[in-house]
Order: sequence, then structure tokens, then C-alpha cells
Amino acid sequence: MSDAPAVQPALQQALASPLQQALACVRVSPEDFDLGAEVAALRAGDAQVGAVVSFVGTVREWSPDPAAVMTLEHYPGMTERSLAELIVRARQRFDVRGVRIVHRVGPLAVTDQIVLVAVTSAHRHEAFHCAEFLMDWLKTQAPFWKREQAQGEARWVASRDSDADAAARWQAPGGQP
Repeated sequence: MSDAPAVQPALQQALASPLQQALACVRVSPEDFDLGAEVAALRAGDAQVGAVVSFVGTVREWSPDPAAVMTLEHYPGMTERSLAELIVRARQRFDVRGVRIVHRVGPLAVTDQIVLVAVTSAHRHEAFHCAEFLMDWLKTQAPFWKREQAQGEARWVASRDSDADAAARWQAPGGQP
């Protein structure tokens, strides 16, 4: 047992680096998530929250094959750090109270939830823009790879120009859509 005094959780958080704080807001897992529970945890006890914005991406039908599966692959550790760095950038850019990213990996069926981006802020404008910024960058910069399997065939899903265009608009002067 240590003789050092216990550090209060709030002080520990205050002393943590922005990246360490952001890592606590990221989860990458094959397990499904509960939107209500995630949002409740994000806003718990914060009386300054006036807006909550959440986005849930799901697997949409792309094949008539009822056994169609999308598999999401990633590099453990690298992916979480990349998402945490994205949260740090978002917090520097937007006046938000909280951010949470939950991203699933592994095999997913049509209609399964893939990703949750949730943002809390004092006002809706910042929350909406922050969530959009996070999704635009997540779609283009996060180290995830999608493979679709249907009717006995498998293919890697290429990135779309429209996703790159959406992310690029944040680099324009003024940096908002």
C-alpha cells in the first residue's frame, strides 16, 4: 500500500493530458452499444449542457443476399489513439462540454449499429458542427477497413470522393460547411 495521499478523481482528470482525457471518450469493440446509456453517461451531472447531438451510423442493405455481412477491421491501439486525437482537435475547434465516439469492429449484419458520435455543449450550433466535423474526419481519416461479403463474393470497400469532399470543407477558410 502506498503512503501517498489518494488523488481525487476530478484532480486526476484535471492533471491528465488532453489525449489521455480523449482516450477515455473512445471505445472500439465488437459489442453493440446502447444509445440511451451512452448519451446519459456523456451528459451525467453536467448542468451546463444545453444541447446533446448524437449520430448513429448503421449497416445499410447493399445486396439482396440475406446473409450479407460487412466486416470492419482495425489496428487495436492505433485506432483508439487516432480517434482520441480527433477528439482533441474537435475540442480545440468547438466549444463543447463532452464528446464520445463508439465504433464497432468485426462482422456486422444489415441494420446493425456501426458508430456513435455524441456531443454535448451549452448550445446546439456547436454540438451539431462538432458532430459533423467528427463524422466527416472519421469517415476519411480513421484507420478502419470495410469488407463486404455477399453471395459468395467478398470485396474491400473503397473510400468515396463525397466523404473526402465533406472532410475537405473543414479545411477551407472559416472551416465550416
